[in-house]
Amino acid sequence: MYEYAIAWEWLAFATRWFHVITAIAWIGSSFYFIALDLGLMKHPHLPPGAYGEEWQVHGGGFYHIQKYLVAPAQMPEHLTWFKYESYFTWISGFLMLCIVYYGGADLFLIDRHVLDISAPVAILISLASLAIGWIVYDLLCKSPLGKNTWGLMAVLYGVIVFMAWGYTQLFTGRAAFLHLGAFTATIMSANVFMIIIPNQKIVVADLIAGRTPDPKYGAVAKQRSLHNNYLTLPVIFFMLSNHYPLAFGTAFNWVIAALVFLMGVTIRHWFNTTHARKGRPTWTWIATVILFILIMWLSTVPKVLTGGSETAAVAPAFQQFTGDPHFPAVKEVIGTRCSMCHAAEPVYEGLSRPPNGVIFENDAEIAAHAREIYIQAGRSHAMPPGNVTEITSDERKLLVAWFESAVEGKQQ
Repeated sequence: MYEYAIAWEWLAFATRWFHVITAIAWIGSSFYFIALDLGLMKHPHLPPGAYGEEWQVHGGGFYHIQKYLVAPAQMPEHLTWFKYESYFTWISGFLMLCIVYYGGADLFLIDRHVLDISAPVAILISLASLAIGWIVYDLLCKSPLGKNTWGLMAVLYGVIVFMAWGYTQLFTGRAAFLHLGAFTATIMSANVFMIIIPNQKIVVADLIAGRTPDPKYGAVAKQRSLHNNYLTLPVIFFMLSNHYPLAFGTAFNWVIAALVFLMGVTIRHWFNTTHARKGRPTWTWIATVILFILIMWLSTVPKVLTGGSETAAVAPAFQQFTGDPHFPAVKEVIGTRCSMCHAAEPVYEGLSRPPNGVIFENDAEIAAHAREIYIQAGRSHAMPPGNVTEITSDERKLLVAWFESAVEGKQQ
């Protein structure tokens, strides 16, 4: 059954690639239309109902674009909808959540030093948090507070900070960041699916029926689009964060997450202001750099404040791996070829923390990462990077034999 590990790894890779492709499509179209909307110019010669127009040049041709705040007088023959990019981004992201974090809950989702719960309970908490997040957000938007755009965004930021803290009290640091991204992306995609597209369909139906569309539907959709505008960059950060344990593997990871959302606001504000031709507010980049330096400091400050260092959580040991006859030799190989980096205090030059928070200092930690060792250092040459520790072909074969023997032994 060791082939299952290979197939599962390729499934995760394919799903991740699909997710990146759809995310690029969604974010690209979103950024384009935000820039277009902010850059529209008003002229007296515009048709009735037109809000503004924009001339653009790209690909050797010119484009003339006009926007109607509510709708044109007549329904056009061809209408392109921008929605599937959002839907498939969320679907592929949820599949990634299922494959990596639900399928590997004991290793990637649950930190028993944080909260000792079973995999099914952790998965249920994860699913419930995504659903409840959308419900709370939607109710806030539809409440009287929703009429105050910036007041609403301030309250929503408070909700996000609370969720950042809450996730770190439930899951591993890596899973907490991923879930914060999923929580935010769920709100964004649900905005498209539940509000923006349905409102646009109401307007289209009114046009076809010869009725005058109610402008409130466009106003509500525009507010949700504004939220999506400012939430996009933090979601990208959290998508990438699992490669950078300095972000998620610290005592102040939830504070770092909160600051990431502020950086998303400052960066988007610069682009929005520039696209609206209202100047280039350089203060936003100064603020962003300061926030990022603060994040860098927070990633190492626990040592300064406590005099100690954090260690990665140990997933439950798998007895079939530590009890396998190959294990003593495997342990020696890992101690020789891997431990200089994968230690609580790495001795390899330039490392202050173990890569991805993975530590191999005892039998339990090695067993907990058996599949990753098999994939990364046995069946592939991904580890050690550049083979800096000169692991031999025979040693790689030993890692493969260990994992496959242990897995087959479990099946018997």
